[in-house]
Amino acid sequence: MYDISDDRRLRLVHDVVRSHGSRFQYSVYLCDLNPRELVALRWQVGEVMDHRLDAFAIVDLGPTDQVQRSTFEFLGRQPPMPPTASTVI
Repeated sequence: MYDISDDRRLRLVHDVVRSHGSRFQYSVYLCDLNPRELVALRWQVGEVMDHRLDAFAIVDLGPTDQVQRSTFEFLGRQPPMPPTASTVI
C-alpha cells in the first residue's frame, strides 16, 4: 500500500511495483517475491519516493505453504488471487 504525494513520483512508484506484482486495488498490489526480489523492490521504491512526504507499506503474508484463502475476506466480487503466497504492497 502506498500514499505518494507527487504525481511524478506516484507514476514512478506505480511502475516499479507493477513490475513486481499485480494490482489488487488502486494502491494495493499482490506480489509473490523471494527475498532477493523483495530487497530489489525496497531499493527501487526507496530511490524514487520522498521519505519525508510519502508512505509505502509492505505486508508480508508469510510463507507460501502457510497462507490460506481465508487470509482475505471479500464482500462482493472477489478479485483474482495469485496461486501462491503473496506480499501485499
